[in-house]
Amino acid sequence: MAPKLGIVAGSGGLPAKLAEKCRETGRPYFVLAIEGEADPATVAGAPHAWVRLGAAGTGIKLLKEQGVVELIMAGALKRPSLASLRPDWRAAKLYAKVGLRALGDDGLLSAVIKELESEGFTLVGVDSVLTDAVATEGCYGRHRPDAQAEVDIAHGFRVVDALGVLDIGQSAVVQQGVVLGVEAIEGTDALMRRCGTLRREGPGGVLVKAKKPQQERRADLPTIGPQTVDLAHQAGLRGIAIEAGGSLVIDRDEVAARADRLGLFVIGCRKPS
Repeated sequence: MAPKLGIVAGSGGLPAKLAEKCRETGRPYFVLAIEGEADPATVAGAPHAWVRLGAAGTGIKLLKEQGVVELIMAGALKRPSLASLRPDWRAAKLYAKVGLRALGDDGLLSAVIKELESEGFTLVGVDSVLTDAVATEGCYGRHRPDAQAEVDIAHGFRVVDALGVLDIGQSAVVQQGVVLGVEAIEGTDALMRRCGTLRREGPGGVLVKAKKPQQERRADLPTIGPQTVDLAHQAGLRGIAIEAGGSLVIDRDEVAARADRLGLFVIGCRKPS
């Protein structure tokens, strides 16, 4: 039997999908749900406990008490201020080690993973459990980008790559060669809502998502799902491009069905070299 899995649950539908997969396969699991982030529906009927983001010592203690061996960090987390975080002694020790400037970025994420591994846990990627979630090349559904959209996609990947080098975000919206917005602290959903108010006349824009060049693959891979398609449509976008092999697609059949129904394309692409 596979070792017991701990799911550190942030927002979005990914933690629930992981729990569902564990139940389907009979794998023992435990959900550590982050207060103010995880959806209560994520833990409905699941073995779980709630913990605030700054209570690292409590979280580690709970995971060890539950006999967790492997850990997955799943779902989005808002980047907190230090004042709102209220770190316990364990979290404060970590922040002192990495420096406050790294709070909320990939430097902090990598440091958190190292600390968890030093406690005896093995960190694994979402794709080790949801093996069919990694984005593949090609279209999800029947709609395909035209020549202008392909130009916007290529430009979007260049923009996202530059953002990633600076550890800012994973997404950008491009319309007719113009960058309408880039993702920062607000997240992809808020980016699309904001860009909906900025769209120009003519063919709609494209959301482009890709992992950062220095991305820690075991956590925070760019992810889309059915809600992403809905929000893209509401924002007047005409498509979504994600990095094949470096992004996750949750409920791929439903993503394709909604894209077809709403007239959007969703495509997995390799990043231009």
